[in-house]
Amino acid sequence: MSWYDDYKKKYCSIERAVMEIKSNDRIFVSGNAATPFQLLKGLALRKAELKNVEVNHVLLLGNDPLSKPEMQGHFRHHSLFVGPADRDAVNEGRADYYPVFLYEIPALFNSGLLPLDVTLLHLSPPDEHGFMSFGVECLASKAAAENSKTVIALVNDKMPRTLGDSFIHVSRITKLVEISEDLPELPIPPFSEIEKKIGSYIADLVEDGSTLQLGIGGIPNAAIKAMFDKKDLGIHTEMVSDSIMEAMEAGVITGTKKTLHSRKVVSTFYFGTKRLYDFVDNNPAFETHPTDYTNHPFIIGQNEKMVAINSAIEVDLTGQVCSDSIGTRIYSGYGGQVDFIRGAAQSKGGKPIIALPSTARGGKISKIVPTLKTGAGVVTTRADVHYIVTEYGIAYLHGKNLRQRAEALINIAHPDFRPMLEKEAKNRKLLL
Repeated sequence: MSWYDDYKKKYCSIERAVMEIKSNDRIFVSGNAATPFQLLKGLALRKAELKNVEVNHVLLLGNDPLSKPEMQGHFRHHSLFVGPADRDAVNEGRADYYPVFLYEIPALFNSGLLPLDVTLLHLSPPDEHGFMSFGVECLASKAAAENSKTVIALVNDKMPRTLGDSFIHVSRITKLVEISEDLPELPIPPFSEIEKKIGSYIADLVEDGSTLQLGIGGIPNAAIKAMFDKKDLGIHTEMVSDSIMEAMEAGVITGTKKTLHSRKVVSTFYFGTKRLYDFVDNNPAFETHPTDYTNHPFIIGQNEKMVAINSAIEVDLTGQVCSDSIGTRIYSGYGGQVDFIRGAAQSKGGKPIIALPSTARGGKISKIVPTLKTGAGVVTTRADVHYIVTEYGIAYLHGKNLRQRAEALINIAHPDFRPMLEKEAKNRKLLL
């Protein structure tokens, strides 16, 4: 049987595809801009028939019907990275959260530690050889699909065909549904003045020929815009956004000085506008890989002058970084922050950076704090921290003792909060 005959044989409706899922199944759902919304909606309609279906995923986008209160007892999320779709469910005890480094997630499936029954994917159409691309998100989807008994796919003619280690053959699919649907988009918002200042400080740390990891949000977007006078930058990152595309078009990002995957943008997912999705489609300048490659600290560290730019919710006076929770309330996840902080620290000439505004809630609270909130999680330890950047400057903490760290962090805190921080540091005997 040809792959095309096999493809036609597996073609079915949403309703038929989700009938493959049974009570007590453990399923994995692809996420980010590859979230298979139509399959989730179809599955939600089967609520009355299903019990105790475990829904594993990284970051899901949109209004997820399976995490609603009325789904309790029918579906339970097991989140490897919490987002708006499941944040309330996790914090209300209706869902579970796994603290895990992003590079370790594929191994959970490959090792059998988290065995899977079904994987739900959102893929590009097949090429002439029957291979479908994971498109805008590879992450852990490839490992999940390779280790599931059943694989159900949305095949979307608007999903870009991204290159790299990001393909699955038609023969691996159990059921497939064809759709034609625009992908979720994330336009670049205007930068605030604070974000511009932080971006400028970050740019000052970046040398020509550096390789960058950039996350999501105003600070990384402002930082790369501030680097438009740099030469021959490269990219090895989790996420590619429009700002990276724009820097490539401007000739700022060339990858010619990269010591690993020269001239290639290496990433595991894409999130931006339709223009970005069109730009990466079948573009050999991009390589898409699972996170056990893109996020492995050993791989990251092979890029010389690796600069990792990550954010935080709060940082205490010893350099402990909280980025997954607000007190006891889980907000996001470990993600790849530690993966890249440690990888950049191992890189020849590398620079691990944590960047954050000095205040939150309109200046009412300081993000440089005497101690982390009760119950807050330490994602990046004080032993891992090198650079902390706010709009008031750069604090270099690596090789510094606790007293030196407190002094450096107070100097980049908002001036309104420095007296309080000094007092608390003296109470803790961090300062004399």
